[in-house]
Amino acid sequence: MVEFRIDRHSGVATYVQIVQQTKQALRLGLLQPGDRLPTAREVVEATAINPNTVLKAYRELEREGLVEARRGLGTFVRRSLGAAPADSPLRAELEEWAAKAVDAGLDRDDVAALFTAVLDKHFQGEGS
Repeated sequence: MVEFRIDRHSGVATYVQIVQQTKQALRLGLLQPGDRLPTAREVVEATAINPNTVLKAYRELEREGLVEARRGLGTFVRRSLGAAPADSPLRAELEEWAAKAVDAGLDRDDVAALFTAVLDKHFQGEGS
């Protein structure tokens, strides 16, 4: 099951963070079709956010066709995204690269900017 991490200082709306983290879990294969998302109550208990925020995120995911709400049962994954499993050899290389970046004195924002620049170069014209 996915555990949401809310960054109240990111400037990104809380419901958007939930949507993004769910999509990331789908892309990495951490969530599979048929898996149940945590209930709104479980997310509220773990993160201390408003239940309506969780429901808004889940409605957005449902609108995109990624999950479906089943009355009385919960919200379940309908389909996955991407093909980048969490145990991919590329992930190990990226882990090594990130460790080198930290050793070189880069902070998270520096690494994000550098990585985004490289992504933009190699994935020009693709939407997110």
